[in-house]
Amino acid sequence: MPSTVLVGAQWGDEGKGKITDMISSDYDYVVRYQGGNNAGHTVIHGDRKLALHLIPSGIMYENAVPVIGNGVVIDPGVLVKEMAMLEAEGISCARLLISCDAHVIMPYHKDFDGADEKRLGENRIGTTKRGIGPCYQDKAARKGIRIQDLLDEKIFRLKVETALAQKNPVLEKIYGMPTYTVEEICEEYLPYARILKPHMTESAQLLNDALREGKNILFEGAQGTLLDIDHGTYPYVTSSSCCAGGAATGSGVGPTAIDKVLGIQKAYVTRVGGGPFPTEQRYAEDGGAPEEAEVGETFCQVGGEFGVTTGRKRRCGWFDAVIGRYAAEVNGLTDVALTKLDVLSAFETIKVCVAYECEGKTYDYFPMQQSVLFHAKPIYKELPGWKGVDITGCKTFEELPENAQAYVEYLEEITGVPISIIAVGPDRDQTILRGWQSVK
Repeated sequence: MPSTVLVGAQWGDEGKGKITDMISSDYDYVVRYQGGNNAGHTVIHGDRKLALHLIPSGIMYENAVPVIGNGVVIDPGVLVKEMAMLEAEGISCARLLISCDAHVIMPYHKDFDGADEKRLGENRIGTTKRGIGPCYQDKAARKGIRIQDLLDEKIFRLKVETALAQKNPVLEKIYGMPTYTVEEICEEYLPYARILKPHMTESAQLLNDALREGKNILFEGAQGTLLDIDHGTYPYVTSSSCCAGGAATGSGVGPTAIDKVLGIQKAYVTRVGGGPFPTEQRYAEDGGAPEEAEVGETFCQVGGEFGVTTGRKRRCGWFDAVIGRYAAEVNGLTDVALTKLDVLSAFETIKVCVAYECEGKTYDYFPMQQSVLFHAKPIYKELPGWKGVDITGCKTFEELPENAQAYVEYLEEITGVPISIIAVGPDRDQTILRGWQSVK
């Protein structure tokens, strides 16, 4: 049966939550396969907007089974609070399943995350300081603690004791921070086991059994392609595999089971934290010239560009077709969902970056060297806008202004991927389906 990976095709915050929420009801299983509570997306429940950070949006539909895969790192305190929030809204979490192999974010992970960012100063990565990176570090070093370890107090105590023998001296002597005792951590974490035990499962077996039974799966990615640990703007990236390939390793389902990859792109580009951003329109407080700052502020205010998880003001810029083509290649995109097209109604003229220029050389592909990307100057193509035209009520592609149609078609042409879904507003019904085929 058809299975789909939904992946961010820029630097994250592309509006994945709305698209995931919109199509989740078509799938039998919705699987989160990487990241932690450093990501977030907003779903609509009645007249309420709910922010989810760990639980897949399939939780909103009774026919879908939401699964947190082995590639996710879990802060159990955050997860339990999120479950309680949903239950208070009348949304049952009884169907939620959690991989036994997912790793656990410990208190010292959060301490190290914040301390490392402070130490880096102006060179900081821009992490959310929620312990995600240090947790993945321990996982790669084979020193991590997994969700299944919470089920055996003896094993959990032993692993915590081993970890603290290494972590406490670093916290105390290098960072001058308080240390932990085994009892403190057990007192906080072991009660989570009683809450989470009914939800724990062998997720790889579960999902492969489901495929054999003819079920279909939506793999829900967090962050975005340019934040991928391997393919992103390293080191200004997250610590997990955000690209479509991560869906296989983060869930235990083989890549041959996946037949669609839906990339989510904004009609412009945003990012949070440090790192290169060739088309950025810097705010005045960041040194942007008046015209540049005006464009950036317009994107931010009209688009509501503040992080779901952090509340941070996002950096904003024009659409970058170089990273659009790159994302299409490394993910194997079959379709694109274009979000926030309505925000461009604020502009008389719209720019699209078609290539970069650096030291006299033109790059129409994503440059390999970090130094090139940092100093790249965007080469723009200007397109006429549709300033002042409200497109939020458009139900078909043909109802869009001609210039809006031309903009969408140009993005298809220059990135090489069909745009099958177009979001013209924040609500679920403010979406144009243009070739997207339901799996049902």
